[in-house]
Amino acid sequence: MKKPPASTGRTDPVFDLLARPSHKQRLADYLALLKPLDDQGRYLPFEALRYRWAAGLDANLCWALVKKARTAQYINLLPLGEPVQWGKFVPTPLAQKTVSVVDRHTSTAALDYMTSQIGERVHFSYLLNDLIEDEAIASSQLEGAATTTRAAKDMLKHQRQPRTPDERMVMGNYRMMNFAWEKRYEPMSVTLIAALHKVGVEGINDEQYSPGVFRTNDEVVVQDGAGNTVHRPPPASGLILRLARLSDWINEPDSSPLDKHYLHPLIKAITLHFALGFEHPFRDGNGRVARALFYWFMFKHEFAAFHYIAISLLLRNAPVKYGRSYLHTEADELDLTYFIEFQCSIILRAVVGFTDVYHKSLADSQAFEHGLTRSGVFDQLTEQQRAVYQVAKSGEAKEFTASNVAENFSCSYTEAASTLEGLERLNVFERTTMGRETVFFLSGPLRGRKHGSQSLRPRVTTV
Repeated sequence: MKKPPASTGRTDPVFDLLARPSHKQRLADYLALLKPLDDQGRYLPFEALRYRWAAGLDANLCWALVKKARTAQYINLLPLGEPVQWGKFVPTPLAQKTVSVVDRHTSTAALDYMTSQIGERVHFSYLLNDLIEDEAIASSQLEGAATTTRAAKDMLKHQRQPRTPDERMVMGNYRMMNFAWEKRYEPMSVTLIAALHKVGVEGINDEQYSPGVFRTNDEVVVQDGAGNTVHRPPPASGLILRLARLSDWINEPDSSPLDKHYLHPLIKAITLHFALGFEHPFRDGNGRVARALFYWFMFKHEFAAFHYIAISLLLRNAPVKYGRSYLHTEADELDLTYFIEFQCSIILRAVVGFTDVYHKSLADSQAFEHGLTRSGVFDQLTEQQRAVYQVAKSGEAKEFTASNVAENFSCSYTEAASTLEGLERLNVFERTTMGRETVFFLSGPLRGRKHGSQSLRPRVTTV
């Protein structure tokens, strides 16, 4: 066995500092910091770590040791900005866990399996159709839209024309999400980025947004709530070339998982999200386009369940952390680990919420069939009536009209009206009139304690 060579001294400046008498006596404390994560497994920025180091340690030396450990594990992702800097990241335990959960629960195959397990397949489809609206609404609210979630859902479900700029923003995001799905097999290009922006913002305030037109000056900046400039995008000069370079990186053929340069689609999609926000190629609406491109990339790689997973619903509840994940990355030599870590924490919670909906729907389906079989009502219901009843009993929706049933169940208005009237004749539903519409709802004795529109909302859990 060949022995390792004897150490003949170090020339590393960080270790040279440790050899100084003032630091040598705390050598064990310093060397304990030579790792990318803190003792609780978190990838923290300097501003958070500096308060957690033991008293008496030199903060600059502590940070140098942390950076040395991180640099040894960096994976280069892509070149960004002008002058060019390499965006990089460290594969953390949280990122690896999120990748695993996404692989198991959000692939097209997983979604097909979920729907096949639900006896009342259209019931699950109703829930999913409702969930996709959440992303369009929450993404708009994240950008400042003042419309309420209920009003926005009413607009989308009844397909009425938006009446205010905020409602137009919601409708634009909804169209942009559907556009991302329709274009999922197209290659990334400067043209596609512009088209996505145009679909998402056209008709809101064209003078403010310049739909589909890239900025031509350096007046666009990102400001915090106090009006302070926190990010200046790379110069407009060379913007198109940089977006083309980003497109080339996105369009690179997928490498084998055995390849040392393999990058999971989730990490690449999050990086695309960051890159668009970093470049800020449009006068306004950049965040919406960045989030839509994240979805587009996941759709492209056959993670179809993301069509029904509302990331912005959780981002909306943590806008400050969302913004800081950008700032920490930019402040620390484009270390994207901060941004990827935050996005993974959000995605993990969103996927858990999505699977909660599935498991609850599966349990309701089984309980529904058992209860109606015993009562004898089951034999009198059509398949569509059973599905509508199950949605009502689960609490996902409490008011039904022929219009929204026709839309959500992909049937004619006449068939939807017949379904609801049949449920009323069996005393399963009651009806009332609201304005010009006839509205059906679960009859009093059947409502139970779960009646209400929020009972089957994806449950956000702390992971």
